[in-house]
Amino acid sequence: MDVFLMVRRKKLSIFTDCRDNTTVFELKKIIEGILKVPPENQQLFNKDNIVMEDDQSLAEYGLSSLVAKAQCPVTVGLAIRMENGEFEPLEITPLSAPPDLPYAMKSQEANGQEQAS
Repeated sequence: MDVFLMVRRKKLSIFTDCRDNTTVFELKKIIEGILKVPPENQQLFNKDNIVMEDDQSLAEYGLSSLVAKAQCPVTVGLAIRMENGEFEPLEITPLSAPPDLPYAMKSQEANGQEQAS
């Protein structure tokens, strides 16, 4: 079954889908096609911020079509190897939230529709 993922690094978000039997290395190859960063210079993290091993499948990390749906993809963290050979610390900038509704719109939302006179 298809697994829908949102790969996040700093302010970058990559949306992709693959099979639950896809290995972490195969996912890194998909990311390489987008970012042009070789798999050996990528480090992926699951939802518990644990480094994912290349030879493991996504299903082995609990990523299945039951939890990773198109309307609610699972976030996978991405860190890139720096020039000194160390991996950068995992950093994911939080997504912004929409602003509050103006007061005039809140009263209409509470009613569901405007009252006829």
